Amino acid sequence: MSEEDISRLRAAVRDVPDFPKPGIIFKDITPVLADGELFRKSVDLFLKECHGKLIDKVVGIDARGFLFGSAVAYELGVGFVPLRKKGRLPYKTERASYSLEYGEAEMELHIDAIERGEKVVLIDDLLATGGTSASAASLIRKVGGDLTEAMFLIELEFLHGRSKLPGTSVTSFLKW
Repeated sequence: MSEEDISRLRAAVRDVPDFPKPGIIFKDITPVLADGELFRKSVDLFLKECHGKLIDKVVGIDARGFLFGSAVAYELGVGFVPLRKKGRLPYKTERASYSLEYGEAEMELHIDAIERGEKVVLIDDLLATGGTSASAASLIRKVGGDLTEAMFLIELEFLHGRSKLPGTSVTSFLKW
């Protein structure tokens, strides 16, 4: 992907001050999603990074990770696993708590969504403090998955989120 394409993607990410609470600057990707060409280019970034790697499942974090993760899984011809907020999955789950920049939350994963030893890529839109991603990694491993990589469209480097994913290869495409 060209530097011009990366610049266009970066320019399309909208800053929303004081959302969801005062002091937070939310990185809004809806303008990227609303532009068919930019959405395709963002999915292509993930696909290029996956090229040549053994991947059995893609796990997407609720909710924006679903958008990129399911598109990547479809193109790779592998299964997609939704990692959901507490109370949203209908079957037996494993659960993990985590801290956000603006509060506490829990997420769940179906206990049979990943078979022991399957190679898993974790995808989300944003890596900030790393709490959500660390919990996701923990759940993937708890059900027997082999987390080979975590990928993010955006990384807020100043929050050092990748430090919460030791032993996991971390890739991000747009950095602030």
